[in-house]
Order: sequence, then structure tokens, then C-alpha cells
Amino acid sequence: MEAVRFHGPRDIQVETIDEPICGKGQVKIRPAFVGLCGSDIHEYTGGPVLIPQEPHNITGRSYPVTLGHEFSGIVEEVGEGVTHVSPGQRVVVRPTIFDRQCTACKRGYEYCCENIGFIGLSGYGGGLAKYHVAPAEHFYPIPDNVSLEAAALTEPLAVAWHAVNLSPFKMGDNVMVVGGGPVGIGIVQVLKLQGAKNIMVSELYEKRRKFAIEYGATHTFDPDQEDVTQRVMEVTDSIGADVIFDAAGVEKALNGAISACRTHGTIVNVAVWEKKPAIPVNDLMYNEVNYTGSALYDEGSFEAVIKALGYGQLKPEKMITSKIKLNETVEKGFETLVNDREDHCKILIDVQA
Repeated sequence: MEAVRFHGPRDIQVETIDEPICGKGQVKIRPAFVGLCGSDIHEYTGGPVLIPQEPHNITGRSYPVTLGHEFSGIVEEVGEGVTHVSPGQRVVVRPTIFDRQCTACKRGYEYCCENIGFIGLSGYGGGLAKYHVAPAEHFYPIPDNVSLEAAALTEPLAVAWHAVNLSPFKMGDNVMVVGGGPVGIGIVQVLKLQGAKNIMVSELYEKRRKFAIEYGATHTFDPDQEDVTQRVMEVTDSIGADVIFDAAGVEKALNGAISACRTHGTIVNVAVWEKKPAIPVNDLMYNEVNYTGSALYDEGSFEAVIKALGYGQLKPEKMITSKIKLNETVEKGFETLVNDREDHCKILIDVQA
């Protein structure tokens, strides 16, 4: 079968590999739609980062690997002992892999596993192939009224849901999101659903700022042309934002976020940083601003997103700015997101097209 495989930086190939076999306790699906993620782009431009060069501690696999960790599909076959899904059922894949043995896992924080891995990055193959097989625990049925396209966005929306739940955000708060990419837009949607007063978004690209407004942002700022701190103070009557979510991972933007945060406010880092930032710790200290991280998502957040999609509380289809075929993944997927991020939020690969 055809699959999109990572061989190294700027070396992603569509090649023929063996079709996987469904074993005991496993599920085999036909992937439908696969979203390209910022993590995938980092791997393409400068990897391997998360993709293991040596055998992964859980999966025992290293690159080349079949990519794709944000995806939906249709069950083709189930192995012995699998009862929660059946052939023909539409499902979404939770890609996180954890060992259940480390200190974090034993304390209930599997998403912070010391040996964390991902389907489509660390093992079990990924969604960018005609068929995919993994342990049954990774597959979740989706409601009949949720499209396979929308279901493919469950994973990034779960990142957003978890970040908001982890924060001290409460209804009526003034909130700022730094970065208007897929996760930032996801956070905007969750904040709107949970009753934020003002949702401010700081984003360089004009099209992404307009996109943020469409999804519920009340104010957007151009950090190249505006004093973001001043604008936040204008919106919040000189108090500052109660909670700020950093989905950009840019040092200048983080420093601006610190000064825009109210005394005893909170900054939640959701971004994966390529370079270590210099942080003005004294500014955090004197204003007693809490700075914390949000890593991936817990299972409850993943399931909550599926329910919210089913209830129509989240309608992420507009985030999909392009749908391409499997053999177009590199040229119209990776290269497009590297060179033309402004025009795109989420590109989906239609695997069966």
C-alpha cells in the first residue's frame, strides 16, 4: 500500500510498504482525513525531533516512519477481544502513546509520560496510508452527525480544551491568545464556548486575525504594528488579561504577554519552542504572574471534544482551508505550510481520494 514516510529533514516520500495485519486486541482502519500539524512541519524542516532516531522505548521503532497523527477513519477489522468498535464504524484516533510505568503515569498524568510517544511519529505507523493498525484503546467512535473531516480536528481541539481546563480561567474573564494558528484558533473556540468576556488574539498575519474574529475573538492585534500591551490595557480598563495562552512560542511575543498580564494573572504555554527564550523573570516575580505549561491533553479532554462536536458546540469545519490527495502531501501540504502559512489554518489529506 502507499504511505507517506519520513526519512529525514526535507525528505518525505510517498512509497509502497506492506499492508499491516490486525492482531489480537488491535483495530485496523481505513484512514479518511489526516490533518497536518505544526509538529509535522517541525519534523520536515528540522527533524527528527519527536521522531526517534533510536528505537522508541515503548514502540521499539525508529525512522523511517509513516506520518499522520491527527486523523479519522472507518473500521475495517477488529482483533480478538475488541468490543467497543466494530467494522464499518467511524472513529477518531487518539495518538498518544504512554508506558503506564513512569512516575507521571502512575500519578495519573499519562500525557506527561517520561517516554511519551505518538502514533504517526513514534510508532504503529500513522494515518497517511491506506490502512492503519494500532491497539484498540486508541480508537473512539464519533457521533453520526460529526463529519470525518471535523473528527480529524479532534486532536488539536483536545490540546486547546486541556489548556483551558488546566488554567484558572473562569466565565467572564478577559483572555488573550498569542498566535492564531490551529491550536490558537481552537483555544478561541473553547473560550467562547466557556463564556470568556473579551477574547483578544495577537497574530502577525491579517488573514489569521480575520479568522480569529470569525471564530469568536472580540479583538485582534498586529504585534508588528501595535503595542499589544497598550491595546490589552485599553480593552481591560488598565487591569490586564486574566489568563494568556501562548500558542506561538516566540520570545518577543512572550515578553509582550508578560507585560499584558494582570497582577496574579496566569500565562499558559501551549507552544513547542524551537529555541530557548530569555524570560524576564523579575517581571513575573514582581507582579506574581503564574507561568505554566500545558502538555498535550488528558483523555477526558479528548472525549469532551468529541461530545462537543456531537452537540454542535464546536464547529471547526471552517478551520479546514485546503483538502489534498495523499500523493500531494509534500508539495501541496508540507511545502505550502512552510512557505504560505498566512493563507492556511488546517490542511487535510484525503487519504482515500
